[in-house]
Amino acid sequence: MVTLQLGNRLQRLFFAMVGSFCLHLHCSNGVEAYPIFAQQNYANPREANGRIVCANCHLAQKGVEIEVPQSVLPDTVFEAVVKIPYDQQITQVLGNGKKGGLNVGAVLILPDGFSLAPKERIPEEMKTKVGKLYFQPYTPEKKNILVVGPVPGKKYSEITVPLLSPDPAKDKTVSFLKYPIYVGGNRGRGQVYPDGSKSNNTVFNASVGGRIRQIQPTQQGGVEVVIETTGGEEVVEKIPPGPSLIVNVDQTIQADQPLTTNPNVGGFGQKDTEIVLQSPARVEGLLLFFSFVVLTQVFLVLKKKQFEKVQLAEMNF
Repeated sequence: MVTLQLGNRLQRLFFAMVGSFCLHLHCSNGVEAYPIFAQQNYANPREANGRIVCANCHLAQKGVEIEVPQSVLPDTVFEAVVKIPYDQQITQVLGNGKKGGLNVGAVLILPDGFSLAPKERIPEEMKTKVGKLYFQPYTPEKKNILVVGPVPGKKYSEITVPLLSPDPAKDKTVSFLKYPIYVGGNRGRGQVYPDGSKSNNTVFNASVGGRIRQIQPTQQGGVEVVIETTGGEEVVEKIPPGPSLIVNVDQTIQADQPLTTNPNVGGFGQKDTEIVLQSPARVEGLLLFFSFVVLTQVFLVLKKKQFEKVQLAEMNF
């Protein structure tokens, strides 16, 4: 028991280190580490209403596709292909306000018992499709939920995930049934952080109405828009580098009126599909049944031919 507890603590420490490392990359490169935010703030990435939590930060909707086999045998390695399409010629606003390529990330929610395939069991052809992608479980307890990213979208807009099906003979909690698979995929940075604050990859609105008295740049590369209300109060709207201003000094604006363009070119999408964990005995039984049907049809044709010959012979007499 002590050894098990120690192992669980080491696993949690490892994932905490991975999260800190990814957040460090996020801060230094100005790229949002999408899955890390979900892992740190949600025990389960799929809410009760079916929505995957990535949609809380990635507000724009974009399409995502997933391809899996219709059925799979127990204890078998198979692949799931997640497609995150977008126009690879476009660029996004990075955390420092500059333009750069879009990254992609994905969350794959598998049925209980399904997991990432061990490296030693992945065929060479499948390893070539996977490339250098690194997949990790959502938490040490949820190994059937896999996350990947952020990775360069131009190279990994189509992600191949090697998976392993469970064996009901070894795991009594698994049965030969049809199971759902859920996937969420995003491209580009989010518009909202988990604490509710905006990123610089979204539109900024005026919190109050009034007249724009001053627009002044900041040392960080953004601007401060000073709005004078009808009551004479001055409100400062801080806009980070990235979005472009669409208002001018002395312009009269209304509350909630956009002050900037919306620089977001990415978005999030989710989809679900189904896979059948097929019993080998059922497949063998079905093949045997088809064999009997074919043999029966053959014998019926032969019997018909024999009967026709007998009739022909009787007619000759």
